[in-house]
Amino acid sequence: MADELINFELPSNNASIIKVIGVGGGGGNAVNYMNRMGIKDVDFVLCNTDAQAMVNSPVEFKIQLGASLTEGRGAGNKPEIGRQAAIESLQHIVDFLSNNTKMVFITAGMGGGTGTGAAPIIAKAAKELGILTVAIVTIPFRNEGKKRIAQAVEGIENIRQHVDSLLVVNNEKILEIYGNLKVTEAFAKADDVLATAAKGIAEIITVHGYINVDFADVETVMTNSGVALMGSARATGENRALTAVKEALESPLLNNNDISGARNILLNVTYGQDEITMEEIGLIIDYVQSAAGDDADLIWGNGCDPSLGEDLNVTVIATGFGTSSIPELYVRNKEVDVVELDGGIRSNRVETTPYILDETERKQPTRRTKKPETIDTSQRVIEFDVAAEEFEVRTVSTPRPVRAEDAMQPKTTAKPTVPTSKPHPAPNGNRWSNIDELESIPAYKRRNVQLDDTDHSNTSNLSRTTLSETDDGDIFLRPDNSYLHDNVD
Repeated sequence: MADELINFELPSNNASIIKVIGVGGGGGNAVNYMNRMGIKDVDFVLCNTDAQAMVNSPVEFKIQLGASLTEGRGAGNKPEIGRQAAIESLQHIVDFLSNNTKMVFITAGMGGGTGTGAAPIIAKAAKELGILTVAIVTIPFRNEGKKRIAQAVEGIENIRQHVDSLLVVNNEKILEIYGNLKVTEAFAKADDVLATAAKGIAEIITVHGYINVDFADVETVMTNSGVALMGSARATGENRALTAVKEALESPLLNNNDISGARNILLNVTYGQDEITMEEIGLIIDYVQSAAGDDADLIWGNGCDPSLGEDLNVTVIATGFGTSSIPELYVRNKEVDVVELDGGIRSNRVETTPYILDETERKQPTRRTKKPETIDTSQRVIEFDVAAEEFEVRTVSTPRPVRAEDAMQPKTTAKPTVPTSKPHPAPNGNRWSNIDELESIPAYKRRNVQLDDTDHSNTSNLSRTTLSETDDGDIFLRPDNSYLHDNVD
């Protein structure tokens, strides 16, 4: 049976440039769903270690992985077995991809054995062939177990290194949007989300539009773009354009992220029998550009699909983010136990356990806490006995010129001086209330000082008459003293 699965005829002339490869059980279910849905001009292929699952699939092309290693019994939830199985059958995969393949979608459910281990090997082979490689993978539901989720995280990190673009679908997010579904409905909804992603991207290329988006546009947006975000939605009615684009940006494919900060945006709008208007096109483009930012390079196109009827479908692909991390992957792995002091400590890991302290414990002082010291400031208060008289003083001050060396000195604030004694009252009971009177009346009069009558300062006791002798020996009085004169020396 293994020989029948491996030996298939490669299409020679009608081979599509787009291939969709379903790896493992989850990827195989998604490809089966896409095959029933129908995606135009796309070739599907199954790659699995479980021979029984492949026999029951309606997909035309099938490649059994690790026929000698697993003997068709699966990988046993061991990613390393899936990896070795893919390496064993790698040449068959390369032969299939070498037939006029320009773009390949690799779908897989992360967390199991075959999908987690084999998908990165297949992606690496496709990338080395120069094929535009896009991976669309899922994170398990939370109730599938912590080990499966941990393996999924590791598998996503491995495949991210070997693809041009990676789209991650969180199954838990599907439950948040669509509610508590039955088991078959939940996994069917996950397959539908994967199929919507592959169909939305593939038919941008294969379905011709009036304003066409070709393979080169898709290649520009998705080559080496890292983690990509994609949303797709359809709506009908009067506000179908705005409704469709809003729902597209709230799609489970976006994984609780927005497209803000994306460098490249690929936008495709498809209408049915009711052709889209220019106003609707403008609303959609403006909404997407506003959500992504003005720096995002937006490529858009539109086409007609009669099967939509009155509906309008909007597909948005955003790539080129500044980071390639996927925060949602690790949310389910972290469980923080909040321990209250009232209920007792249930864990010995004190360094990692957050505690909630009540108000009484926060206010309780520790051993190092010192009581605040109170400073008695009453001794610094000095009372002054101010005289009742009031003086009106008018002072005209002239600012002192500032020298350069003074400006460079640090400013110091003079400490206020505290007087040690009471001020003495003015002598003789000073009662003057005006400064003009103080200036016009001499101080000796204000102080009642009696002055003696004295000669004027110009009066001199020296006589200006001197005795002089002539040449003949006669003595006479000379009216002027040659030693006393008014000339300035």
